[in-house]
Amino acid sequence: MVSRSYSNLLELASGESPSFERMNRRIPRIMTVAGIMSDIDDDPSESVCSDPSSSSGQMYRIIIVANQLPIRAQRKSDGSKSWIFSWDENSLLKQLKDGLGDDEIEVIYVGCLKEEVHLSEQEEVSQILLETFKCVPTFLPPDLFSRYYHGFCKQQLWPLFHYMLPLSPDLEGRFNRSLWQAYVSVNKIFADRIMEVINPEDDFVWVHDYHLMVLPTFLRKRCNKVKLGFFLHSPFPSSEIYKTLPIREELLRALLNSDLIGFHTFDYARHFLSCCSRMLGLSYESKRGYMGIEYCGRTVSIKILPVGIDMGQLQSVLSLPETEEKVKELIKQFCDQDRIMLLGVDDMDIFKGISLKLLAMEQLLEQHPEWQGKIVLVQIANPARGKGKDVKEVQCETHAVVKRINETFGKPGYDPIVLIDAPLKFYEKVAYYVVAECCLVTAVRDGMNLIPYEYIISRQGNDLLNKLLGQEPSTPKKSMLVISEFIGCSPSLSGAIRVNPWNIDAVADAMDYALEMADPEKQLRHEKHYRYVSTHDVGYWARSFFQDLERTCRNHSRRRCWGIGFGLSFRVVALDPNFKKLSMERIVSAYKRTTTRAILLDYDGTLMPQASIDKSPSSNSIGIINSLCRDKNNMVFLVSARSRKKVAEWFSQCVRLGLAAEHGYFLRLMRDAEWETCVPVADTTWKQIAEPVMQLYTETTDGSTVEDKETALVWCYEDADPDFGSCQAKELLDHLESVLANEPVTVKSGLNIVEVKPQGVSKGLVAKRLLSIMQENEISPDFVLCIGDDRSDDDMFEVITTSMTAPTITPNAEVFACTVGQKPSKAKYYLDDTAEIVRLMQGLASVSEQTLTE
Repeated sequence: MVSRSYSNLLELASGESPSFERMNRRIPRIMTVAGIMSDIDDDPSESVCSDPSSSSGQMYRIIIVANQLPIRAQRKSDGSKSWIFSWDENSLLKQLKDGLGDDEIEVIYVGCLKEEVHLSEQEEVSQILLETFKCVPTFLPPDLFSRYYHGFCKQQLWPLFHYMLPLSPDLEGRFNRSLWQAYVSVNKIFADRIMEVINPEDDFVWVHDYHLMVLPTFLRKRCNKVKLGFFLHSPFPSSEIYKTLPIREELLRALLNSDLIGFHTFDYARHFLSCCSRMLGLSYESKRGYMGIEYCGRTVSIKILPVGIDMGQLQSVLSLPETEEKVKELIKQFCDQDRIMLLGVDDMDIFKGISLKLLAMEQLLEQHPEWQGKIVLVQIANPARGKGKDVKEVQCETHAVVKRINETFGKPGYDPIVLIDAPLKFYEKVAYYVVAECCLVTAVRDGMNLIPYEYIISRQGNDLLNKLLGQEPSTPKKSMLVISEFIGCSPSLSGAIRVNPWNIDAVADAMDYALEMADPEKQLRHEKHYRYVSTHDVGYWARSFFQDLERTCRNHSRRRCWGIGFGLSFRVVALDPNFKKLSMERIVSAYKRTTTRAILLDYDGTLMPQASIDKSPSSNSIGIINSLCRDKNNMVFLVSARSRKKVAEWFSQCVRLGLAAEHGYFLRLMRDAEWETCVPVADTTWKQIAEPVMQLYTETTDGSTVEDKETALVWCYEDADPDFGSCQAKELLDHLESVLANEPVTVKSGLNIVEVKPQGVSKGLVAKRLLSIMQENEISPDFVLCIGDDRSDDDMFEVITTSMTAPTITPNAEVFACTVGQKPSKAKYYLDDTAEIVRLMQGLASVSEQTLTE
């Protein structure tokens, strides 16, 4: 059933994409959507697919998509009402372009302008921005933009991603479906703009931040092979917080339509992977240092790399005359008065912890009166990016605390707190960085926060600024950082004093420690930080992300892709060109034509759904199997990992059915035959070693069990917490491999299990044994069908596939190796689920029944 979160809002088409006919470099259409788009469904005639004739010798082109363009816009002052546009040099997106380099990569931007542009001017503005700046503006009606940005983004996603739950109506942020609809509508408009300039075969698309989290679905639907990266600049919350979001699965599936998803820290990536595991049942693997999630045959790569700063831009600002003059002014204001400046630079919002920092300063002055009159905390409060009463409350609280501290500890000519609650130019902030002895960042939650990086580079300074500070060119530079544990840059700044901002006493002690620290140690810490920040700049970050995106998308052209699902559940299945859905008509036709057939069937996950509580076969399944077995042209084997006692009990009514139990260790040709072993009888004394280990993990992992088979032991954690169970399984696997290193057994992990079984035992043995029995009886099958659902069945697939060239199978035999579900496999065919498998077997059984009655 389609989720109500996008029912009647977003009905995406089936995924078949006609050819791309529009020129990718023409002037974009102007989007003038008023309010919520009533017809969000994509026009199939505008759907795009990869054009194999596209040239590959061109330079790379990347389309960078963000909520806001890196452009400053202002009206001319001559009264003509025309616009003046310029680059916003402080924008990360502009710095990213410079970091990638213009020689090899052409960059196009898609995003909104900060200023509202009247409808009558939009076409002219679009043309100017495209021709002059290679920017494609997305124009949104004010009401729609307000509901999308100030509504859903800033009142719902942003607080939740910063661990703030709307526990009461007073806190705002409760889920509002109309705001969600506005968010989806805007993401759809962005997709429309991108499709007007993209060459889907060659171009890369890099989407930025939580404002556009469902955009990958729209783009993937339009072009199944689009090369798409997404980077989240905010924190990603833990699964316990994220799962409170009503549209949690829609956002996860939308992000998984990207090829590469980037995060600043491992914590953020770990939370995302945990959400995918708990809510979508997806697991990740790490191969040669790269993490990835297998999703519908596609590998969605995970990138962990914190963003850096633009070294060139910051160093040029340090060399400005205006910066020099401001530094002189600050030296006169503070240094010449024998006062030490501590600096805080934060947005005026609830997560930056400004009031906590001020309280720590108050505590420091109370506990260490020797600092009174000597230290000054300059707090620069940047304007908040959002709106709401929480911003006003933060402003009121900040001003009240500053007033109280200054009244308590201030004296004529000295205020311990200097609050700058007004926008400053970047060179002015840099001047404060240069003079400050210590920088304090005490945010309670922040995605990255580049203030510490800017401070470190500014403290390195240049010859002119060092001279103003009375330093010799050869003098080692120094800086001190007190930073919150909860910001993205914290892991990369190991020389900083890390604090819990909620612990006022600890922050006050850290400030005192920073002030008292000896200069040599400050210099060592600064040198370590400077080395890292200067080598991991925004260019390094951008190039690294792009290289990983290119690597991830390298095989796009060689994969078969098609779209499935509706609405925001749309996804693309990518499979090997030789991996096809098994045609019912073809296999039934082959079944009718042939006279000697070998059929091998897995049970759990193939004839019986994995999620079923009652695993015993239904009367319908028994009837189908008996119909197949009664056909004298068939030899049917059921191959299971279960014990021989269990399969013999379940299939006691099937007289002519061959059974293989415990992955093929035990085998019997029919019900009245004796059980035989495919390998020499195993010594099971190793169980005395393995079972206590498994029991230990069972006791410590709620929901796990141990199954003792005749020749194997299985630890199952299907009902355990998925994250904890997976973690324990890895530990158990290592533990068992260690203690059983000298035993003749194999330790393997599977779907929610860890299994120990004798060496050499696999389902492939059953396939070999079946074919050899037929060969001994001088029978060569002209029809072979093998169906399974997991990696243990790949051994059977491999045997029957390689046997096509061997004498055990007749030349030109019809061979079908089929897996359940669209996923990487050694099988050449697939069916979607167990229901399709049962329908297939029912069809073959019907053919056999008809043959018997003729």
